[in-house]
Amino acid sequence: MILYPTIELLDAKPVSLYRGKLDEPEIWNVDAVEKAMEFANAGADWVHITDFDAIIDENTPNTDIISQIIRELPANVQVGGGIRSMSKIEEWINLGAARVVLGTVATIQPDLVKEAALQFPDQIVVAIDVIGEQVVTHGWKEQTAFKSEDYIEFFKNDALASFIVTDINATIELSEDSLGLITRLAEISNTPVIARGLTRSLDDLARIKFVPHIYGAIVGRALFNGSFTIEDALAVANQESEKIAPFI
Repeated sequence: MILYPTIELLDAKPVSLYRGKLDEPEIWNVDAVEKAMEFANAGADWVHITDFDAIIDENTPNTDIISQIIRELPANVQVGGGIRSMSKIEEWINLGAARVVLGTVATIQPDLVKEAALQFPDQIVVAIDVIGEQVVTHGWKEQTAFKSEDYIEFFKNDALASFIVTDINATIELSEDSLGLITRLAEISNTPVIARGLTRSLDDLARIKFVPHIYGAIVGRALFNGSFTIEDALAVANQESEKIAPFI
C-alpha cells in the first residue's frame, strides 16, 4: 500500500481542519517545505498537498510554496485544492506536479475531468467526499444528488490515476461503516482507490491493509500531532500484509 503523507495549507501555514471548516483551522507551527522534505527523506514516494486558500481564490500565496516543494522534493507531488479549469491543470503539471486532484469540478464539469484524463492519462485524480451515501462538494458544504458509486461508474472508462475517497463522518468517529464504504468502492472500481480520513493510529493504517484492492492511504493530522511518525507509518504501509497480525 502506498502512503501519501499530506500537507494542507491555509494562509501559507500547514493546518488541519475540523469537518472542512476553514474558519477553525488547527495550525501547525512547522515549515511546509521542511515538513515535505522530512516525509520524502524518510522514504515517502509521494507527498499530497492541498491548497485550501485556492478553494476561495486560485491565485494564492501557497502557489510559490507548493512550487518550491515540487522543485526540491525527491518525491512525487500530488496537488489539489480549487483546481477547476484546464488551464490550471496544465499550469500545475507544467510546474512539475506528478498528479492533479479534482474535487468539486468533477460534479459541475465532468466533461473537463474526462478531457483532462484523456490529455494527461494517469495524472488526474478525482476526490470523492462522502457524508452517508451522498457526495458533497465545495469544501464539504454542499450535498449533491450523487452517490459515490455514481462517480465510480461515470468515470470507469477514463484514464484516471486514482479516486481519493473521504468518508467525512469517519474524520469524527471511525466506524465499521467507514471501512464498509471504502471496501465497497474499492471492489467495484477499475481505478485505484486511496483512502482518506481513516488513519488516526498505526492500528488503523494496518487495518486498511486488509481491505482488498485499496491502493493507498492519505495521512495528515496524525503526522503533525505526534500520533505516530512518518517512519513508523511507512513501515506499516510497506510491511507484507500476511505479516501483520489480524485485529480482533
